[in-house]
Amino acid sequence: MPPASVSTTRTPSGDHASWWSPCACHSKRVPTGIGKVHTIVAGGGCPSIDIVWQRTRFRKQGGLASVDGVNENHALCSTQEWAEFLESEVLEPVTSGLELGDEMLEIGPGPGAATRWLRHRVKRLVALELDPGAAARLAGELAGTNVTVEVGDSTHSPFPEASFDSVGCFTMLHHVPTAHEQFQILCETFRVLRPGGVLVGADSLASQGLHEFHEGDTYNPIDPARLLVFLQAAGFHHVMVAAGDGLLFTARKSPERRSCE
Repeated sequence: MPPASVSTTRTPSGDHASWWSPCACHSKRVPTGIGKVHTIVAGGGCPSIDIVWQRTRFRKQGGLASVDGVNENHALCSTQEWAEFLESEVLEPVTSGLELGDEMLEIGPGPGAATRWLRHRVKRLVALELDPGAAARLAGELAGTNVTVEVGDSTHSPFPEASFDSVGCFTMLHHVPTAHEQFQILCETFRVLRPGGVLVGADSLASQGLHEFHEGDTYNPIDPARLLVFLQAAGFHHVMVAAGDGLLFTARKSPERRSCE
């Protein structure tokens, strides 16, 4: 089998600025904005993504677990400003020139910032969300559309092999507690893709600001070099990992079969 083709750009060190770095807020303070996002009042909650809450070394002892596994700063995820930023700075660039096909899977949609944009690019979109409350809210909002929201764990995807033409994974991998589980998600993504299918994704780069932003919830940023290795090990070909202000990546499933071990 020929080796996977790989394209990479800058891979900065862990303290490089990320999309989130402008909101390098201290604990309990209101984020100062992300890109074009204005200051908001933290509160409510962002029922995010494929995570389970756990203590981390950045957590101050004595506090309580955040609702739905994330802290109050994640109220930002539900704002229109964040959705607009995600569309213009993440979704449009990473999908440019790619054919997503008819059927797409989005893993870890959270409040649906990417979902609302993606559903207009495919005939059928399935969103797989770990948190039942978040899934119910998104399903209620998008009832009667081409979106189906299902509750499930993306490390053990409930879908048969070769079910989708494309899979999307946006700003959720850093919420996955361990590297093993991050790799397992990529393996499951490879399994449910049809031959020739494409994975499109994005995440934030590690920074001190993000450590502080995620105080009290799960924060496990994935290094660009590790992501590249994981994608190749999962079986993907034509891998692209681009690290600049954020982390964008695409990878394709070859028509040839390859196991993920």
